[in-house]
Amino acid sequence: MHWLWVLIIGAIIGTIAGAITSKGKSMGWIANIVAGLVGSSIGEAILGSWGPQLAGMAIIPSIIGAVIVVALVSFFVGKSKN
Repeated sequence: MHWLWVLIIGAIIGTIAGAITSKGKSMGWIANIVAGLVGSSIGEAILGSWGPQLAGMAIIPSIIGAVIVVALVSFFVGKSKN
């Protein structure tokens, strides 16, 4: 049951990051989940695990990390399409 919550919170974090970077419409749910989970790991590694937590993920550092992941991925994917 814990993994289900992790996936749901990861999707929400990825969706928020996509909305902040205005790249969320081009991403699907799986990409949102991956961006949320990877961003959570990166954000917590860089910023620590402070602030409110859901499903074992610190929300604020996770969102910041996911924004970084979405921005980097969209930058590199956008460059390869030209």
